[in-house]
Amino acid sequence: MKRRLLLVSNSTLHGSGYLDHCQQHIANFFGQDVKRVLFVPYALHDRDAYTTMARNKFKTLGYEVESIHEASDPVEAVRKAEGIFIGGGNTFRLLKSLYDNKVVTAIRSRVMEDGVPYMGSSAGTNVATISISTTNDMPIVFPPSFSALGLVPFNINPHYLDPDPTSRHMGETREQRITQYHEETGTPCVLALREGCMLLVEGNKATLLGTTKARLFTRGKPSAEYEPHTDLSFLLTDTS
Repeated sequence: MKRRLLLVSNSTLHGSGYLDHCQQHIANFFGQDVKRVLFVPYALHDRDAYTTMARNKFKTLGYEVESIHEASDPVEAVRKAEGIFIGGGNTFRLLKSLYDNKVVTAIRSRVMEDGVPYMGSSAGTNVATISISTTNDMPIVFPPSFSALGLVPFNINPHYLDPDPTSRHMGETREQRITQYHEETGTPCVLALREGCMLLVEGNKATLLGTTKARLFTRGKPSAEYEPHTDLSFLLTDTS
């Protein structure tokens, strides 16, 4: 298994700028072998502005950014990519655009078979999983399927929020919504990444990184908390 993934909960952490909280992890992840990163801005409407923001940030880290939306052939752009970064926004719009541009299979092949490093943030992390069924976003468009890239055999809930006992909000908590997901047929494991949290996957090894804990929801079992630097490799093989 050649996959290398950096799955980040959020692009911007309160009190810091775009990708500031994870920039050292990004530099460590792409390293010196990658010179150009293919950016996928499909999750936002203004793809030009989004690309400019990503391009400016990655330039400070020593990487050139090429955007897939600027390519005449998106599939060929994926085939030539040295590294891939899919940014956040609306997960439904992102996945629909991946299907519309016929790059789902190409990205999966490049990452899983060729070992091209893949970074996702928020929606970009959602689409790296089995399905987008545990996204927080509204279905503003309809992708042909909720099935995503399948780079890991479980689902993720980015931006996870703990229940607030002082809140007067009467809607479902994130925990309740994940429980509802598990009441239906779905992926047994959902890794909830709080903001400031990220998962590094190298082959069959998974390590929790960042400054906050993650919470694992497994159907039929109590939820579990995990500290940064915990080995979560069991998620890559045990989905029961």
